[in-house]
Amino acid sequence: MDKLRWNPIQTTIHRIFHILIIMMLTAPAAMAGVVVNDQAEYEDAVANTLPGDVIRLANGVWNDFEIVFTGKGTKEAPITLTAEEKGKVIISGQSNLRLAGEHLVVSGLVFKDGYTPTNAVISFQINKEKLANNSRVTEVVIDGFNNPERTERDSWVLIYGKNNRFDHNHLAGKSNNGVTLAVRLNTEASQENHHRIDHNYFGHRPILGSNGGETMRIGTSHYSLTDSFTVVEDNYFDRCNGEVEIISSKSGGNVFRGNVFFESRGTLTLRHGNGNLVESNIFFGNGADHTGGIRLINKRQTIRNNYLQGLTGTRFGSPLTVMNGVPDSPINRYHQVEDSVIENNTLIDVAHIELAAGSDEERSAVPKTTRFANNLIYNRHGEDIFTVHDDISGIEFENNILNEVEDLKIDRGFTSRKIELKQLPNGLMIATNEDLEGIGASPGLKVLDRNEAGVSWYPKPAGKARFDSGETHTIKASGDGLVKAVAAAKAGDVIELSPGHFQVEKFISIDKPLTIRAAGEERPTIEFERTALFEIEAGGALKLEGLIIDGSSAPDSAGNSVIRTSRYSMLGSYDLLLDDCEVRDLDVNHSFNFLTVAKSTFAGRIDIRNSKFSNITGAILELDKEADDLGLYNVEYVSIVDSGFVDIGEALAVLYRGGTDESTFGPHFELRDTVLKNVGHNKRNKSASTVSLHGVQLTGIFNNEFIDSKPIRAMLTVGDPVTTISNNHFKSTPVPEVSNGEAVVENNKVTE
Repeated sequence: MDKLRWNPIQTTIHRIFHILIIMMLTAPAAMAGVVVNDQAEYEDAVANTLPGDVIRLANGVWNDFEIVFTGKGTKEAPITLTAEEKGKVIISGQSNLRLAGEHLVVSGLVFKDGYTPTNAVISFQINKEKLANNSRVTEVVIDGFNNPERTERDSWVLIYGKNNRFDHNHLAGKSNNGVTLAVRLNTEASQENHHRIDHNYFGHRPILGSNGGETMRIGTSHYSLTDSFTVVEDNYFDRCNGEVEIISSKSGGNVFRGNVFFESRGTLTLRHGNGNLVESNIFFGNGADHTGGIRLINKRQTIRNNYLQGLTGTRFGSPLTVMNGVPDSPINRYHQVEDSVIENNTLIDVAHIELAAGSDEERSAVPKTTRFANNLIYNRHGEDIFTVHDDISGIEFENNILNEVEDLKIDRGFTSRKIELKQLPNGLMIATNEDLEGIGASPGLKVLDRNEAGVSWYPKPAGKARFDSGETHTIKASGDGLVKAVAAAKAGDVIELSPGHFQVEKFISIDKPLTIRAAGEERPTIEFERTALFEIEAGGALKLEGLIIDGSSAPDSAGNSVIRTSRYSMLGSYDLLLDDCEVRDLDVNHSFNFLTVAKSTFAGRIDIRNSKFSNITGAILELDKEADDLGLYNVEYVSIVDSGFVDIGEALAVLYRGGTDESTFGPHFELRDTVLKNVGHNKRNKSASTVSLHGVQLTGIFNNEFIDSKPIRAMLTVGDPVTTISNNHFKSTPVPEVSNGEAVVENNKVTE
């Protein structure tokens, strides 16, 4: 019996062994982690984390949740913050995420229906002393999580520290000022960081209309001579249109590899920093406006094995741009291109290649010791797409092949011949000529599929038409009926007006894309009794077809308008389309405009087609409320075609973009096949013009007739604006006045 007795030491060992057995048997449950149901439970859980712990947020909406995630995991046993079920935890309201520590992992969360109260939605630091290292954010969604003030600057992701990874995330719909994702190098602890940014879906970023709309930035000019060693690979950039720089690399030693840029305005820009590599990227423009490729600045840059197709951009936003630099450049300007390589790239049906771009009195340092070799450049129409702005003797051209181009601008290093192409299953075009092996990008170049980036459980909506995508509702003549129909309509709906008279007694708020049109060939008439008929609010867009709009019933007060924008900042852009309409008798008092806009509102497009305007005391389009000269403006595109304007007191159109910033493509202005008679003579017409353009980047005024009207006035300011005024008839109208630059003014007829 004595042999069966255990002493105290044996008993203790037995108990420890028993506990270990229980822990092993229950390990799967432990790995599932603790589920927390509110912010207090979360704070308790995160305060007591150990390596290997998993904290799960319970499914549901977590409102006004500023998440602070700290801990010290290990490579083998990281500390994880995740969702009870991926995609079913919504972080909303004024919320954000800050993480600091070692070996942390965050996954499965969705930021939606809110905005950050700080400068970032996700930050890899709590403060300058507490950073995240060796940590990962994966399968997280940020969807339209925007500050409601479009000019208020914040970022969605700020990466600090070292050796962090940001992968398989979905970021779409950033509309306010500020870069979508930035890598910060502002302290030594965040430099030479070796971050990896991969397999993310960067969804549509609309045109911002100012500087500050980059999708990605690595570094800043202040630390641009410091290496970051960040790898950006296998990401999908879908219609990222914020500004001229989609990616702004402002540091050294970075790698951009295997990314796809789909119909994105702007370029991957090597803005500052040296020794970067851009290889095996795909650029599909599909003919979309201002789609660009790669812009080269600085030293020891390598651009190789990239594929670029259907890109339309020009100047700094062209498919391939080699910049001039500033001699002895300050750190924040343009360093000279030198010791760089551009090789084995394929460019198919692209519009422009710009060499020594930006050449002026300041940017006079031409490229040097740079090699341009083994590139395949195919244009089906045989145009020479090179534009040479300065001396390019410092670029060595060798063994480049062009498709049947005559009269080459560059007389060395190019062979022009017939190139036969075929399309591969991945959509890429390759040359089938046997002797062209080794020219252009590799035939085995991988094209990342849209569904390989981001998360599998959150939709990636394709671009949809704003108008005419919903149901059609036909209403009978009644002002109240129109007001009610608009209030009840859904985005994309069409409201058809039966013939008759609509007397509208209330403001009609447009907070969704809507079409209002005639139900048949006979035009209905709308009169209104308030200071405006339509007010476009955030989210709104308006298309009018086949209507008569009469201002006779408007109140006898100055400053009425048919359409006005919200008087407050609008986060998103709106569109205004007018087709086959008549607008008349806006004359009950002075300054009765067709459209009146407010500061911090932005129209993507304003189109007037086949329409007639008469007897109006104010202006038709007064788009000049961004007067701070900060590079902001009120509209991207204005197009007026096949229309007539008679007895207009103030200007037909006033567009203003001040400042010297070069980060945007607009505004654009088109006036074509239109008659203007007695326009602009009102003493309140401050511009003293029929059309007043300040800082407009692309202007085309063709085939119009100006009769007894004020002149066109154009002030050319920033960038290289293109202004063409041709084939117009100016009868009893002064000739156009263009200042501060050159315009093409030709083939116009001037008579008394």
